[in-house]
Amino acid sequence: MSKYKKLLGIILKGTSDQNINFQDLRNLLIRMKFDERIKGDHYIFSRNGINEIINLQPLKTGKAKAYQVKQVRNLVLNYQLGESDV
Repeated sequence: MSKYKKLLGIILKGTSDQNINFQDLRNLLIRMKFDERIKGDHYIFSRNGINEIINLQPLKTGKAKAYQVKQVRNLVLNYQLGESDV
């Protein structure tokens, strides 16, 4: 199992949103064919066919914010993205 499939499983499980590494989450979205724009410390992700935009900001600890991990999880579930997209 690849690192990103494992990460996607952890995100979908929803039990450790506060322990997701920001760079890993960022790379996961890039592997899922999201386009990335960076403006200051805001990482903005969009993808054709998906109406929502994800705006991520890293914590000083290098972790992703828990509510932003939840937004990614909801996006994956709502648009039925999965392991085939990783």
